[in-house]
Amino acid sequence: MTKHIWSPDLIYTDGHFQPGALLCNDAGEIAIPEHEHEVAISRRLNNRAILPGLVNAHSHAFQRVIRGRTEYRTTHHRDSFWTWREMMYSAATRLSPEDVYDASRMAFLEMALSGTTSVGEFHYLHHGPDGVRYEDPNLLAKQVVRAAEDVGLRIALLRVAYARSGYETEVNPMQARFMEADGETFLKNVDQLQSDLTKSRSPIVGEGSHERAEVPSTWIGVAPHSVRAVPLDYLKRVIDFANDQKLPVHMHVAEQPAEVSACIEEYGRSPVALLDTEGLLSERFTAVHSIHVTPKAIAMLARARAFVCACPTTERNLGDGILPADAYFQHGVRIALGTDSHTQIDLLEDARELEYHLRLQKLERVVLQSSNSPVDADQTAAVKTELAAKLFDCATINGAASIGSPGGSPGGLPAESPGGTLAPGCPADFFTVDLDDPSIAGASADDLLSNVVFSLSKNAVKDVVVGGRRIVADGRHEQQEEIVEKFKTLQRKLWS
Repeated sequence: MTKHIWSPDLIYTDGHFQPGALLCNDAGEIAIPEHEHEVAISRRLNNRAILPGLVNAHSHAFQRVIRGRTEYRTTHHRDSFWTWREMMYSAATRLSPEDVYDASRMAFLEMALSGTTSVGEFHYLHHGPDGVRYEDPNLLAKQVVRAAEDVGLRIALLRVAYARSGYETEVNPMQARFMEADGETFLKNVDQLQSDLTKSRSPIVGEGSHERAEVPSTWIGVAPHSVRAVPLDYLKRVIDFANDQKLPVHMHVAEQPAEVSACIEEYGRSPVALLDTEGLLSERFTAVHSIHVTPKAIAMLARARAFVCACPTTERNLGDGILPADAYFQHGVRIALGTDSHTQIDLLEDARELEYHLRLQKLERVVLQSSNSPVDADQTAAVKTELAAKLFDCATINGAASIGSPGGSPGGLPAESPGGTLAPGCPADFFTVDLDDPSIAGASADDLLSNVVFSLSKNAVKDVVVGGRRIVADGRHEQQEEIVEKFKTLQRKLWS
């Protein structure tokens, strides 16, 4: 079997940087060297370091079209998430299937260029612009999957259940593309999507290989949109199905105070309390945002071993609030990261914002370090980079587990060799950074991780490899010009 070896100056593994080489086999996995003569292709990466690929656990790819289009006041009162949402809907109602593909490719290209190798796509565009059903109810989902596969990313298509505009709320016609009014229809369409993707699945294959790989590039999960959009009986049916199928479950939870108030009015409980008392939380559940929560709610998520997915750039852009990441970490809740509405696509920026937002709120530094004990100059590099490592895990290991990233088992959660790490048997998903880039130049192996997490420029990302296949080389994607031109054409059509 042909193998491929990547030889940088440094590799991030087991929590620190060290010299070494990375061997990839034709299954798209990291392998253990056996015999030197088995290595047929070798790449020396001078002045570069290899890190595990980033995992973007929450994306609405089509929203890439509204970047820069919503940054102005639209009411005489205060603008908010709710006024922004109406502007987003106006764009969502005008996208054709091919437009969805072009917008998604642009979002995924930008992710790839910044070191992302897997994405959890929270997909809720199901029907035509006027709400009329397509002959294939998963047409738009397949356009998003096609976009990810064409760019070269792994994708968890988290198909969204959306049944209503809210509790005792009139139907919003701008949400017609999202609606599947009953659980039976939703689950029938999920089943069909799963079947279709299984039949058409194209596993990622290493460069130069003539054999098909076994690590899947596409799998599905379910995503009840929110408590306001999915009534309880429907919600239970969807999550029961996911648990039976061992699928990841993602859901917007407690993003806005108004959402919490409406849930209390309808059910007498907050969103997290409702999910907990109805037995809907589990290690497969990811609460997206989960900002407006009480200490009791945080303890509920912790007991269930559920994840939280923070999207700090979007949350500050929309005025959502600040995630209490310190309280979540104190309870052992794993935090993943997402770029959500794609105001900016830079997962390491989101990682550092987990800490920086709390610094602004609490008027102190180094809030998320586990220990309150000071670190002196003589202590080990691992102690000094503990905060950076914790934040980097949010962008890699935690994200991979949240979206059910495969490490050998298709569409499962979690695999024996999960994504987000560079260990034998794990997917060969990684990116390189230029050690001479001005943003991190002069960093030593001991402080390189802190430099990467807190200071790296996206321009420093030079190579991105998914399943052993290089999709970005020297900072460029092979389809970059064509993707950008198609997106520019789409933007002119939408906004001119």
